[in-house]
Amino acid sequence: MDWLEMDMENCSVQRTLDLVGEKWTLLILREALNGVHRFADFHEHLGASEPILADRLKKLVSAGILQVRPYQDDGQRTRHEYRLTEKGLELYPAIVSLMQWGDKYLADPEGASVSIEHKACGHAVRVVVQCTHDGDIIAARDARSFPGPGARKLISD
Repeated sequence: MDWLEMDMENCSVQRTLDLVGEKWTLLILREALNGVHRFADFHEHLGASEPILADRLKKLVSAGILQVRPYQDDGQRTRHEYRLTEKGLELYPAIVSLMQWGDKYLADPEGASVSIEHKACGHAVRVVVQCTHDGDIIAARDARSFPGPGARKLISD
């Protein structure tokens, strides 16, 4: 089956973008990965409107990417914070990959605004695509796509 003969309705990229591909959603994930948990902190740091922020948080909770946990500051009513689930934490490479691309092509002349380092050794981290057989790091031109077990043939009218 040729690429253009494949139906993309069940494509994992499309399904992922349907869930997390909106600007505010990706920025919420960036914030959560950097330790932001409370609605007010998301709102203040992102600048998203409260309705948009509430909607995106609700979608991420419904998808199992964030979970809601109650907390209570001294003398205050119980509120909720948002914590990444394991499913949410697994989006880390995608966020870092977007950051790497932006650092290379869109950063200020002075350089990147954020750096990420490995806690254990203090060296920079990067996301790579790696062969599961020999461990080689590969580029787009070194790989090929082909129909997987869930592939469906495009039905033409």
